[in-house]
Amino acid sequence: MKNLISIENVSKTFGKYKALNNVSLEIEKGEIFALLGPNGAGKTTLISAICGLCRQSSGNITVNSFNTVTHYKETRNQIGLVPQELPLDGFESVYNSCQFSRGLFGLKESQGHIENILKALSLFDKRDEQIFGLSGGMKRRLLIAKALAHEPKILFLDEPTAGVDVSLRRDIWKLIEDQKKKGVTIILTTHYIEEAEQLADRVGIINSGEIILVNNKTALMSEFSKKTTFIRLNKKLNDHSFIKENKRISIIENGMTLKLVGINNTSNELQALVNSLSQRGIGFTEINTVDNSLEDIFLDLVKAQ
Repeated sequence: MKNLISIENVSKTFGKYKALNNVSLEIEKGEIFALLGPNGAGKTTLISAICGLCRQSSGNITVNSFNTVTHYKETRNQIGLVPQELPLDGFESVYNSCQFSRGLFGLKESQGHIENILKALSLFDKRDEQIFGLSGGMKRRLLIAKALAHEPKILFLDEPTAGVDVSLRRDIWKLIEDQKKKGVTIILTTHYIEEAEQLADRVGIINSGEIILVNNKTALMSEFSKKTTFIRLNKKLNDHSFIKENKRISIIENGMTLKLVGINNTSNELQALVNSLSQRGIGFTEINTVDNSLEDIFLDLVKAQ
């Protein structure tokens, strides 16, 4: 599969602050790539550099073999961007705003295309309304519609479902999946880990301006798979000196539950723990084992940095 976006040793500094530090990354044509990281990790700066909103201090970025600095028109024509902010002209109508965005890229009016996007985003009934009268969730959807107006090959979604309800989030997920079926390459940043778990083909994790991991989502979850076992006690555990040295066991829910990471419900270690509890007159009401989620993996990796 062809790499559509190539990022080579890219750094970006703002004064003395280094927002990106020697980032290298390849994004494949037709994939959904989720870029995860805590606030201030460098996600938006990296997207801005690729989209041409800021210029990297060093390194090279190419989009479909075009350099983003020397061939900026060719690269920007291929990209649709949904930013975090809502930079909209409040007195323009929904339809005209989308058509204007299409015209910025030198494309002729396409009423059918714009109307199809608005229908997919449940905005068609609002097409003639002025933007200032829309709710926050509708404005978020309008940003997506504007980004798709010129039929881009690459779609950047920077926190696309921030501030929208669960039902609308599902609609946006479906739209993203439909765009992938059409061959659009999608780069997604999100704080909703279940969003990446649902949509992404590959996941990249960035922290402190550095890419710390890139992997196929399924392979990532398999590689870092750990089972977590919860033991719900029949009374509060006050004396926990017998387990305090075991870093894989923690006490939660005000001493009423033990959380065991990487210790499954058939291990000798679990049996020894249950025996120790029994010797202290403490039983349990439930033992439940669950698989790690992508959120667990993400938090573990960030904490390890």
